[in-house]
Amino acid sequence: MKFIYHQMAAQEVVEKLQTTGDGLTNEEAKKRQQEYGKNVLPQPKTKTLLQIFFSQFLNPLIYVLIAAAIISVATGDYKDAIFIIAIIVINAILGTYQEWRAESSASALRDLVKVIARVKRDGHIHNINSEELVPGDMVILESGNKVPADLRLVEVNGLAVEEALLTGESLAVNKVIAPLEGAEDLSIGDRINMLFAATTVQKGRGLAVVVSTGIQTQIGKIANSLHTTNAEKPPLVRRMESFSKKISVVVLIACAVLGVIGYLGGMPIKEIFFIMVAVGVSAIPEGLPVALTVALSIGTRRMAQRNVIVRKLPAVEGLGSCTLIASDKTGTLTMDQQSVKKIYLASGRSFDVTGQGYNGEGQIKQRDTTVAELDEELSVFLRANILSNEGILRKTELGWEHSGDAVDVALRAMAYKVGKEPKFFSAGVEVVKMVPYESENQFSAVYFRSEGVLHFAMKGAMEVIATKIPEQDREVAMTESENLAADGFRVLALAGGRVESENIDALPPLQLFGLVGMIDPLRPEAFDAVKKCKEAGISVMMVTGDHPSTALAIAKDLGIATTKDEIITGTELSKLDTLPIAELAKSIESKRVFARVSPLQKQRIVEAMKSLGHFVAVTGDGANDAPALKSAHIGVAMGAGTDLAKEAASIIVTDNNFASLTAGVEEGRFTFDNLRKIIYMLISTGSAELLTVALAIIIGIPLPFIAVQLLWLNLVTNGIQDIALAFEKGDPDVMKKPPRDPKESIFDKLMNSQILVSGLVIGGIVFGVWYYLIYQLKYEEGHARTIVMMLMVLLQNVHVLNCRSETKSLFSMPLKNNYVLLLGIVLAQVVHISASYIPGLNTTLQLDKIRFDEWIILVPTALIILLAMETFKWVWRKRSTVRVVS
Repeated sequence: MKFIYHQMAAQEVVEKLQTTGDGLTNEEAKKRQQEYGKNVLPQPKTKTLLQIFFSQFLNPLIYVLIAAAIISVATGDYKDAIFIIAIIVINAILGTYQEWRAESSASALRDLVKVIARVKRDGHIHNINSEELVPGDMVILESGNKVPADLRLVEVNGLAVEEALLTGESLAVNKVIAPLEGAEDLSIGDRINMLFAATTVQKGRGLAVVVSTGIQTQIGKIANSLHTTNAEKPPLVRRMESFSKKISVVVLIACAVLGVIGYLGGMPIKEIFFIMVAVGVSAIPEGLPVALTVALSIGTRRMAQRNVIVRKLPAVEGLGSCTLIASDKTGTLTMDQQSVKKIYLASGRSFDVTGQGYNGEGQIKQRDTTVAELDEELSVFLRANILSNEGILRKTELGWEHSGDAVDVALRAMAYKVGKEPKFFSAGVEVVKMVPYESENQFSAVYFRSEGVLHFAMKGAMEVIATKIPEQDREVAMTESENLAADGFRVLALAGGRVESENIDALPPLQLFGLVGMIDPLRPEAFDAVKKCKEAGISVMMVTGDHPSTALAIAKDLGIATTKDEIITGTELSKLDTLPIAELAKSIESKRVFARVSPLQKQRIVEAMKSLGHFVAVTGDGANDAPALKSAHIGVAMGAGTDLAKEAASIIVTDNNFASLTAGVEEGRFTFDNLRKIIYMLISTGSAELLTVALAIIIGIPLPFIAVQLLWLNLVTNGIQDIALAFEKGDPDVMKKPPRDPKESIFDKLMNSQILVSGLVIGGIVFGVWYYLIYQLKYEEGHARTIVMMLMVLLQNVHVLNCRSETKSLFSMPLKNNYVLLLGIVLAQVVHISASYIPGLNTTLQLDKIRFDEWIILVPTALIILLAMETFKWVWRKRSTVRVVS
């Protein structure tokens, strides 16, 4: 049966679950485990090394190569088939190695510690593995414990639980046992009499009964939903699928047309078939899969150096394609460390507090002047803060240590910031009684004696303290509190005075000591990172479970939002739940801050942004982020986040820093630019080869290349050089350009134009030399092929330099940006020349030795392509300038 546990009294829940304060019997626990199963989350299927290897073949371009290999075998051309199969296997090995390394890095970040639960069974306390818990078990919790299942509280003693992984709220939630009134679907963050699996007890103690385990827990439901959410394909995968289809059509058409021409010219059927194989080999960029894999692997390595681990290779380029980043707030844009930033005293004096985080580094300043001496008012204020404080903060040889409630630790830091130890404020004071914080009361307090007089000091919410102070102080304090809250600060008030007894219900009017404004400070680099994204044309949204005023204040500081009109809350979003995604998208298109949102709402926000044409990257660290991470085009998990978030993501940012994500976007753009260079190089030289073969068939002269020679050019000499293009340093201005349209083809106007020009020039040069050698100089076909093969390699050597930039002149680009490319050019020459001297290889390739005087004449001939493409780039730049001016 389904019960609404948070609406029920604690004892009623115990009775419904047929248990007692002494817990279940061991026999009953065993029966229930058989009924409910183990308390574990659904585990993602881990790919074996073999599965990763075979997955590398699920690529449309690989299908085309496999088809070419089958045709080669069918025609008896086993040498060509071996070449093609070898390149397919090499590509699979490279891809497998990279994905295996990425998965190993992700696995290293997982928390392998087993959760141990203290339970009552048969009236005795036992420590058991949390997997053995069943509904009805009575669980004992204390500070530092991980909550092992979903629980309904029965007893509490100052219990506060950090639930950020489910709600996104950075502050611990104080728990109660009273039943809650309101809707059945009360948000997780508002169910303050419940505890949820995988959250952490920050302070206090409690006794609770297990109500849900495993897949029935809140985190279990989220984990289960991931199995029904389809992951988005990165843009590179989409583009390559489209390219593979197009190249397949081009190959089939070219083969058919040239086959028909050959048949009409009276060629034998077998010779026509061999010609068609040669055409197919020249048209298919066999080296592309390996080149792409290497380029993505290099991008992955560069990202890792900038704290970004890539779990799936295509995500490297995918991150660079994003047009919108939906970022979490806590820990990503902020430090996830509460810090006091403002002090307001009852006299009207205000102070700024420097430093941030759980340490004593910083100062208290008034009008930019550091407070060096404590006056009476500030001293009383700080004493009340320290004495009513149960946090621990101390400096050791290893640095600052802290424990306890985050707010208490942050408040305790103020003592150090005026140059004092906390014990300075308790000197000569006898603490009589502590009143711990309870969410029903919203304050903590202390009774203490000083010089024989009983005093009382309290700190808590302004609305509570306001009822304890004189009316004349109340209005001013409330106004100042509202001003601080409007700026995104969490406000606490401190008050106190002399008392006659320890009866908290008989307090006299207290004196207001002052207010403190606290905030989770921005990461120092977050502002510049957001600014850099804006300059790159990337929209940034904040999606958080935090309070709306806090979220908006942070968003304003970062430049994400400017007005209240740009924020929407989870409550407001719930009113739009029935809208189709397209209509929801129109309703929230102008919003930049989403506060107090649920996991399902975050996922719907992602889907809405996708429907608007955005390529969406989502950051998250909690289990509540996992569905949105998987729905996004690129899911980015934080290194300190939950295993569930990491499993759903394609990228992990190890330092939890938004600036690292921005660096990842930059590296993604660098990688895409280098991929374009590789594709340009391969397709332009491949189209040149196709042109030379086609012209020979049309004119009716011998082919300048046989199929195995074309494979050698595409896979070996070209392969050595195009891979070197992946090492090209990125354009420093890449983050000042708008993101490319995710739907945009790789083959845009620039790519098509440069491929057409370079293909025609290279093909024209090679065919012209071939025709001249055969019909003017009467060279023997074998040696003439050796010469045009060398010419083609030299043209590749020169053209790869053109490919370093699609628009910039080669002469404006320092060679130091890619020494690997220079090495690749030399190596391609050495390998090709050596091939003509190696027995077996030279006969396979049908190469003989080329003389030096022949080689030296070919060098200036090859330089023609440099002159042609420099002219092309100059014309393109001029036209682009005219278009911009007009």
